[in-house]
Amino acid sequence: MTTPTLCAIHVFPIKSCAAWIRDEAEVEPRGLAGDRRWMVADANGRFLTARQHPRLTLVNARDDGDALVLSAPRMPSLRLSPPQSEARIETTVWKSTVQAQVADAAADAWISAFLGLPARFVHMDAACVRAVSPDYGQPGDEVSFADGYPLLLISQAALDALNARLERPVPMLRFRPNLVVAGTGPHAEDDWKRIRIGAIEFDVVKPCTRCVFTTVDYERGEFDPAGEPLRTLARYRRTPQGVTFGQNLIPRGSGTLRVGDAVEVLRAA
Repeated sequence: MTTPTLCAIHVFPIKSCAAWIRDEAEVEPRGLAGDRRWMVADANGRFLTARQHPRLTLVNARDDGDALVLSAPRMPSLRLSPPQSEARIETTVWKSTVQAQVADAAADAWISAFLGLPARFVHMDAACVRAVSPDYGQPGDEVSFADGYPLLLISQAALDALNARLERPVPMLRFRPNLVVAGTGPHAEDDWKRIRIGAIEFDVVKPCTRCVFTTVDYERGEFDPAGEPLRTLARYRRTPQGVTFGQNLIPRGSGTLRVGDAVEVLRAA
């Protein structure tokens, strides 16, 4: 029997923007180090995502020490550094409200020009604490600017099963997982409750419900005109909670994950 293994690691430095593909990553209580510690917000501090602004997926970030160097079509490059000011604003992500750091005026002007509307970058530092929903987490569990949970995992076999149904296959990054696991059956992760990847254990707490974001072609920054792959997913992955694909994780340890690490199911549903 094939041992499941970690076959891909993705870090999203800015919520809704382009991914980093890594061979290894550090696991922290809030998720992978550097994952979604930045976010784009509107003038009122409410989060903006590619659900409404698909062009956000065209924003790429290059790691440059503590800073990010951003690039986007027809825009000059921008160095985005962690704020040094004590200034904070109230920022909302879904039902969560936190006090986030604010970027400088040049950064806000850059993202506003790219999106064509008033926008700003906000940053999550150690003092900016956002709790996981108590319905699924434990007291003290934290999350970054991700939608709700520290990490998202999907099996490669789940994507393969979807692509077998699609006229035009889609890449895994349409679903923005942090971790991809090979060597399982399709949607094996639906039956996991606790797993170990390498030396780190994770609780598998909740299926990931899917929305229009899956229909964004991130290489073009545009919605798929046929509404795929969400339309096809809805035919066979609909549950009372919605259309699901992948599982949300909460880490129960810290350390380094590496592509090739063994994945062990410690407790199944």
